Amino acid sequence: MSEETVRVLGIESSCDETAAAVVADGRRALSNVVASQVQIHARFGGIVPEVASRQHLLAIVPTIRRALDEAGVGWADLACVAVTQGPGLAGSLLVGVNGAKALAFSRGLPLVGVNHLEGHIYANWLTGAEIEFPVLCLIVSGAHSDLVVMPGHLRYDRIGQTRDDAAGEAFDKVARILGLGYPGGPAIQRAALKGDPTKLRLPRAWLPDTCDFSFSGLKTAVLRVVERQAELGLTVEDVAASFQESVADVLVEKTRRAAEDFRVRQVLLAGGVAANALLRKWMAERVPLPVIVPPLEYCTDNAAMIAAAGHYRFAAGVRSGLDLDVEPSLKLV
Repeated sequence: MSEETVRVLGIESSCDETAAAVVADGRRALSNVVASQVQIHARFGGIVPEVASRQHLLAIVPTIRRALDEAGVGWADLACVAVTQGPGLAGSLLVGVNGAKALAFSRGLPLVGVNHLEGHIYANWLTGAEIEFPVLCLIVSGAHSDLVVMPGHLRYDRIGQTRDDAAGEAFDKVARILGLGYPGGPAIQRAALKGDPTKLRLPRAWLPDTCDFSFSGLKTAVLRVVERQAELGLTVEDVAASFQESVADVLVEKTRRAAEDFRVRQVLLAGGVAANALLRKWMAERVPLPVIVPPLEYCTDNAAMIAAAGHYRFAAGVRSGLDLDVEPSLKLV
C-alpha cells in the first residue's frame, strides 16, 4: 500500500451492532466487522437498551482487534479514529465514543466524531461509483425517513422528513402486528414473497406539495385489516406484500418527484430499509436518473460507513477533542 493512502479506523455502536472497520481513502473497505446482537434481542421483540450497552462492552475490543487484523494494518498505519457520536441509544453510544477516545489518546491519533446518518449517506462512496453533485439522498431506517439534497461534501439540505413513524419503525410495528417477529424489515420481505399484493390495496399518505412522509396511518390500516383478516380472505403473507408495496411506492415516488424538482444529477439510497429488495428494484426502474445503492452489508449499521464519512470530515480539517460526548438526538441538519 502506498504511503499516500489515508486509512481510517471507524467505530460504530449507536444501537445493537458493535462494529469496527478500516477504510482507505474514504472509498475502499479493507475490513468491516460487525458483532450482531439480533438473536439476543429477538426474544424481546425489540432492542433492550441496557442489554445492548452491556453487549457492546463485551464485544468492542475483540471487534476492533479483528478489524485491524483483517485489514492487515497496525496503529501506525492509521490517520485517525472516527466514531459515531449520535444519534442513537445513549448507553450504546457511550461505549463506542469512550473506546475511541481511549484509543486516540493512547495511540496519539486524531479523533473525529461522525453523525450516524452522515455515515449512512457515505456508505454510497464505498460502492466504487463516481458520485456527481448535487445529489439527492433518501435516508430510510428505523428512526429516520429523510430526503436530503447534497450540493457538495458534508453539505446537507433536508427537504423532507417523516411526520410520525419512520419507514423502518413501521416495518417493525407491522411485523409485530402480523406475528412475524423481529427485525421487522427482513421478516416482512420474506413473508411478502409468498403473498399476493393485488388482494389488498393499503393507503398511501402522499402529503401533497411536500417532500414529507407519514406511515402511522398505514400502520393503523394494517391493524384494522388484521382484525378482519379471516373475513376478508387474506393471509398474513398477502397483508405483508401489500404493506411492503405501499411503503415502497411512497418512498420511490416522493424521491422521483424531488429529484426532478431539485434538478439533481444522481439519487443515493441509505439506511437499513435501503436493503429492501422491492425498494431497490422500483427505485432503479422508476427514477430516470442514476441510482446508487450500497451493498447490503453497508445498508445496515456498520463501521465502514462511519470510517468513510470520517475520512471526508478528516480531510476537511474536522477534529474532535477528548471531551467529545455522545448526542443521542444529534441532528444532521
